[in-house]
Amino acid sequence: MNRMLGIGGMLLGMATTVVCGAQTGVQTMAAGTPLGAPSADPAIAAVLAGISPTHVQADIAKLVSFGTRSTLSSMDTDLPAGQGINAAADWIESEFRSISAQCGGCLEVKRDEFTEPGGNGPQSRILKPTKLTNVYAILKGTSADKAAPWVLVTGHYDSRVTDVMDSHSAAPGANDDASGVAVSIESARALSRLKLPGTIVFVAVAGEEQGLNGSKHLAQLAKAQGWPLVAVLNNDIVGGDTTPGELMQDKTAVRVFSEGVPASATPEQQRQILSLGAENDSPSRELARQVAELAPVYFKSTARHAPPAAPGMARSHAVLLAPAFHPVLILRRDRYLRGGDHTSFNGEGFAAVRFTEWRENFNHQHQTLRTEGGVEYGDLLKFVDFNYVADVARMNSMMLATLASAPGEPQHVRVLTTALDNNSELVWEAPAFAPPGTTYEVVWRDSASMLWTHVQNAGSATRIQLNVSKDNVLFGVRSVDAAGHRSLPVPPLPARQ
Repeated sequence: MNRMLGIGGMLLGMATTVVCGAQTGVQTMAAGTPLGAPSADPAIAAVLAGISPTHVQADIAKLVSFGTRSTLSSMDTDLPAGQGINAAADWIESEFRSISAQCGGCLEVKRDEFTEPGGNGPQSRILKPTKLTNVYAILKGTSADKAAPWVLVTGHYDSRVTDVMDSHSAAPGANDDASGVAVSIESARALSRLKLPGTIVFVAVAGEEQGLNGSKHLAQLAKAQGWPLVAVLNNDIVGGDTTPGELMQDKTAVRVFSEGVPASATPEQQRQILSLGAENDSPSRELARQVAELAPVYFKSTARHAPPAAPGMARSHAVLLAPAFHPVLILRRDRYLRGGDHTSFNGEGFAAVRFTEWRENFNHQHQTLRTEGGVEYGDLLKFVDFNYVADVARMNSMMLATLASAPGEPQHVRVLTTALDNNSELVWEAPAFAPPGTTYEVVWRDSASMLWTHVQNAGSATRIQLNVSKDNVLFGVRSVDAAGHRSLPVPPLPARQ
């Protein structure tokens, strides 16, 4: 797989060339057009509309009902019946099986069960051998091609109180992270109605609060088994905190964290990334960028009436537009001093991002239930906005369905640097998964811009020359299927032919 992560592979000697309607040589094409919004897929839009806040509420409430979901509780034998993380894992599995039954057995439901050995170091959060269980459901794609893309969505179902080693106290974990698990489960309900070429994996991992243990094990499993994962979406604290009197929360925004220089980059690859100014074009950053590009297509501003006028003033009948639900791209791997399950997948070389509500309330996170000084502490169900979680599930499902419908990413993408001129000649190879009708487009942006701003359709060609200076912009090449689903863009690496 060619991305900005590494060089790998040689260019093919022959490539189809864009030549203004002919294929007899290289001619320069005029600069492309401003990048407009892609078209919505009606089938994807229909399933997004069916995502239910009521289902989300029921899922989160059920997870809260297990009392504690501490990872360490898997070894406890003195918990009341139906309490603890093992009971929660059983319920998540049963819920995936129930969804599968409704779609004729379309989901393969599995457990990734293992024993974490534990340790006695100063940072250890598992002190003795402890059973961990990741629960996941695979919606197999319709394509028989093993190169068809896989995508994965996850949240962690374990919870904690102030003392991370306390496995018995009530730890409802409604926002952190029953909300993220609800996104995964509700996405499975919605997307199981579709038949997509690619495969989607819906996951609930354990061990996040003890050190990302569950996600690390699953990421290593995915790597070892050769899952062709093109995107991992981690949802952690996506409940849209609803603390009374909180005025800084933004219910129209969700943060999307993504790493810059890939965690798995070698020192040589890091040097190349820095020399090219490509710190903002990692696979994970391209994933985040595509979330931002697609969101306006599926999320629209909504009309609302102006608020009532003040006493003594004439009432306004103006209609205002409430902002559409939207992602805010945060250009760092995670929050300060914090980590999340997406980083486990980053470490194995996968593109992965984290979704998190706009403003966390730390009184309702990692807290033992109590009231002190008139402040209520604890991660309780009543502080979760189920409509907000449903919007996050829609955004996840939008990306999962789009990427599971798209061709694979172009391979061995290069910008030729033989000539010192102000043109840009790009060449690439077809992806391993390229259904009939696959075409390509080149996108670019100024180096100071976050999102792609221009595009040039290359048709079925795998070589193009543009009247755009390679020194002034950042390029990406992506595959497009006949219905307009796009792969993630692949930045070119410099090469001499």
